[in-house]
Amino acid sequence: MREMKISLTFRKQVYAVFFVIILSLVRGVTYSDEIGIALETPMAILAFTFCADTYTQEIAGKRSEVWRLCPMKKRINVIYRRIVIQEMFLLAVAVIGYGLFFLFQNPSINRIRQSGSESELCRFFVYFAAIAVTLGFWGILSNLISCLSRNMWVGIGGCMVLWLITNSGIGDRTFGAWNIFSYSFRNIENSNDISWICGKVVCICIGIVAMAVLPNIIQKRG
Repeated sequence: MREMKISLTFRKQVYAVFFVIILSLVRGVTYSDEIGIALETPMAILAFTFCADTYTQEIAGKRSEVWRLCPMKKRINVIYRRIVIQEMFLLAVAVIGYGLFFLFQNPSINRIRQSGSESELCRFFVYFAAIAVTLGFWGILSNLISCLSRNMWVGIGGCMVLWLITNSGIGDRTFGAWNIFSYSFRNIENSNDISWICGKVVCICIGIVAMAVLPNIIQKRG
């Protein structure tokens, strides 16, 4: 509960919820399989702004001197717990956002496909898996950059640069199925095309490496 109070402040909860409410009102979709595309890239922005201060909260709160007195193992576990708490909250917000698109826009679930078929429930679970990886990747990355620089704004800025590169036509043409936003650039006319999973594998691998090197970075940067 203590870590929840620190990492999930009321202000952060409010702006995250309002973010998906406004997005579901202004981002138009025609078919239900467009909801994931409408949500993934904006939710990535929410994730790296939301999680950038996971480590720097101790610096901003002027608790860094006391923080350094704690055993390294305890400090690492605290950071891991805060990341998990924030990611679980963001995942819940992403699920709510998916439902809000149906509530506010009532998109059609019938699209003529080139091949294959996909139920609405299956489509949601695919979205759930993809958005979970996306949120985890961007949240961990922003925290890692913030730890390196000891500044949350550098973490946000660094992620924003990568977001602009990968969420573009150039990024799609350059990286193809290995793009970290491959889910958004997938062929929605063909549900049998799952090559976009390659991009999510890249996100998972980078996320694992980032979590593995985090203890060394915190030890060196305090």
